[in-house]
Amino acid sequence: MHDTLLLFGATGDLAQRYLFPSLLRLQGDGLLPEDFRVRALALSPHDTEKFRGILRERFASLPHYSPTAEQVEQFLARVDYRSVDMRTPASVAEAVGDLVDRRCVSYLSIPPGLYISTCKAPAWLGGALKAPNRLMLEKPIGADLDSAREINATIGGLIDEDRIFRIDHYLGKAAVQNLLALRFGNTLLEAVWNRTYIDSVNILVSETEGVDGRNSYYARSGALRDMVQSHILQLLCLVAMEPPASLAADRIRDEKVKVLRALRPFSASEAKRHSVRGRYIAGTIDGDAVQAYTPPDDSDVETFVGVTAHIDNWRWAGVPFHLVTGKRMAERSTVVTVTLKPVSHWLFERPDGAHHAAPNRLTFRLQPQEDIELGLMSSLGRPGMGHAGTAAAGTGTVLGNRPEPPHRLRTPVPGRAARQPRPVRAQRRGRGRSAWIDSVVDGWKRGDAPLQYYPAGTWGPREAAAYLPAQFDAVGHPVGRGG
Repeated sequence: MHDTLLLFGATGDLAQRYLFPSLLRLQGDGLLPEDFRVRALALSPHDTEKFRGILRERFASLPHYSPTAEQVEQFLARVDYRSVDMRTPASVAEAVGDLVDRRCVSYLSIPPGLYISTCKAPAWLGGALKAPNRLMLEKPIGADLDSAREINATIGGLIDEDRIFRIDHYLGKAAVQNLLALRFGNTLLEAVWNRTYIDSVNILVSETEGVDGRNSYYARSGALRDMVQSHILQLLCLVAMEPPASLAADRIRDEKVKVLRALRPFSASEAKRHSVRGRYIAGTIDGDAVQAYTPPDDSDVETFVGVTAHIDNWRWAGVPFHLVTGKRMAERSTVVTVTLKPVSHWLFERPDGAHHAAPNRLTFRLQPQEDIELGLMSSLGRPGMGHAGTAAAGTGTVLGNRPEPPHRLRTPVPGRAARQPRPVRAQRRGRGRSAWIDSVVDGWKRGDAPLQYYPAGTWGPREAAAYLPAQFDAVGHPVGRGG
């Protein structure tokens, strides 16, 4: 059993908000080995006691978990800290050299530009990357297709592919995993899951948080690479993929790759017509004033993206996939909306003057609560008035409001894998995700796609309305569940 976590980037946002609280929760559930320890590594010049103090303060205000003081101190005793310059393999070697004989999981929660220099040092020592030790890489893998290939080729020469885990934590959410069950376990849905019956698909990932604390990273990545390239395209693949031969990891990845390869590349003209990029300015969220985002070095980086993707295959030809993500938006939400085409002939009266009632929609809400709804046509007429005159769309809840789990583990501790979200590993064949993202970036550069600005606390620039789900009103606020 693996007993040591080498956590690179231990002072970063991901480690502080998710990884350490998740490990603390695992300890509370009795799922950490007795001799498990964490070597925390980052550039900041802390010592172990100061770093433990930072974690102690963090653990005092966890939103979904209240550990006892004894549990916190027991966990902190497992953690020590080393300051390390990850640009220098010799510095990395010195920081981890005393642990390479243990069974290690190395987690790189650091910018992708540091992956290669960090991995080479343990490999030279012949320790941290030898079998059966494991390596975990947090998205994004590289800044573009070429750098992703370089990273994967270099790391692939240092450690066996089946011991490399590339992480997208969105896939650990129960509601995300439930997409597969709903699609492939129900005849009702699979029978209509194609271009004949589906009009459009919207995937929205909105955040109320800003870029705070991640300025240097975000200025290099932006919303497109930070969110669309990873989380949103993973959701798109789950919605659009063909049924896999089995639920084995390789079979699922094979079907995802087919979707990514079928994504229509962007041209300059398409980038201008089918996308919008924005950046938040000063505004108000929940009554609190929020400052505008000012990136370093006058970077042209975006904090909002709306883009329409097309999948050129037999199942999805002609169906637009509207992808939206942004920082400092009106609310924190992840929603997948599948809108079906209207019936071919409308039988009912139209007292409101509308062409027809709201179409059927299947809505997957992944956060802040997990909720799956199916909007169906029903009669809401009053007795004696002729029910056809008041026809409207009703909503049926498939999976009721279920709070999002407090902390899903991002770091698998071998031997307990069945109790944790399965990590997403590499697609060995093809890099459709990076290639498509590169085509969008290139289309922006050649197609004159300037930044559009939006006040913090709104739903993006005015031009974003074309990409938001139809159940949002003119100013981007939800008008009702399923409606």
